[in-house]
Amino acid sequence: MTPADAYGFGTQIRKSPYFDATVRWGARAFSVYNHMYIPRDFGDPEQNFWNLVNSAILCDVAVERQVEITGPDAAAFMQMLTPRDLSKLSVGQCKYVLITNAHGGILNDPVLLRLGENHFWLSLSDSDILLWAQGVAVHAGMDVTIREPDVSPLQLQGPVSGEIMQALFGDSIADLRYYWLRELALDGIPLVVSRTGWSSELGYELYLRDGVRGDELWEKIMAAGAPFGLKPGHTSTIRRIEGAMLSYHADADIHTNPFELGLDRLVNLDMEAEFIGKAALRRVRAEGVSRRQVGLRLDCPRLAGPNTTFWPVRSGAEVVGKVTSAVYSPRLEQNIALAMVATDCAETGTALEVATPSGPAPAQVVEKPFYDPRKRLAAA
Repeated sequence: MTPADAYGFGTQIRKSPYFDATVRWGARAFSVYNHMYIPRDFGDPEQNFWNLVNSAILCDVAVERQVEITGPDAAAFMQMLTPRDLSKLSVGQCKYVLITNAHGGILNDPVLLRLGENHFWLSLSDSDILLWAQGVAVHAGMDVTIREPDVSPLQLQGPVSGEIMQALFGDSIADLRYYWLRELALDGIPLVVSRTGWSSELGYELYLRDGVRGDELWEKIMAAGAPFGLKPGHTSTIRRIEGAMLSYHADADIHTNPFELGLDRLVNLDMEAEFIGKAALRRVRAEGVSRRQVGLRLDCPRLAGPNTTFWPVRSGAEVVGKVTSAVYSPRLEQNIALAMVATDCAETGTALEVATPSGPAPAQVVEKPFYDPRKRLAAA
């Protein structure tokens, strides 16, 4: 029996092109994201965090499935899907966007890549936007083609990721700007490379455009990264909470609107273009929100791991919200959390109480992100 067979995986959930490589390099556990297996354990998650912030890690994130939108009306259709103004989005540029429904609820928070004048990819978080976009297109009256291409991203993240990229692609890659992309090849392996990633650290994503070459690509990157201390890894819950990065289905869902998350910058209600949810979001802006996302510091014994349920947040005897993501940060030596709470409890310094599995814990509302508030690391 091979190691992969030992996990008992079935055929109903898709394996990535890097699946066998990750098992070979020590993946111990997987979860499911976008109907695909994703490695979630290469050993100690704290060591994975230190590998990320001190050197670099390579992560299989093929679960960030792509929705490709092409055709003469692709740009207009893409604008219909998001409240973010795309009028100045250049070919070769990426943007973090929200996909909203008619009620202004968030369906996904992908990275949008513009590969051509009428060629877009949505690099998804965990929800079925391919089906949503195809459904919208049925009645949109626009000339677009919407499909899932053969594209599988890897994330190379950490402070030495730039040096590893130069070892792979040459010095010219150092000129790639934050949230821009290039179409490249590595020994004939077709790629799109972007200066993006879900880590709040300096990093790159390499979008493989030929799934049969996944194992080959993984090994080439690991070999090039060995002199720089590159390790196989998984997306770090610790680092992403430090950076206050959203995890869809945890910190946001279909019932969450952008204003509750403080993401007003991703919503342009004054642009001429129409988008799904515009009228609803205008109402929300006019009426205000009843809850807001905040950062919390928890005064309790070190959390053993991330939360796996939503923890009630109380002000006195009243439940005023929930913790959506919580973890112990070894760098900050504190328990930190993202929470959604009533607006009158959202002011910095507010004292609250969180019902953790081990008992009630005093908490205080603090500024977020918890570390590197100006995002100097990711933009370096």
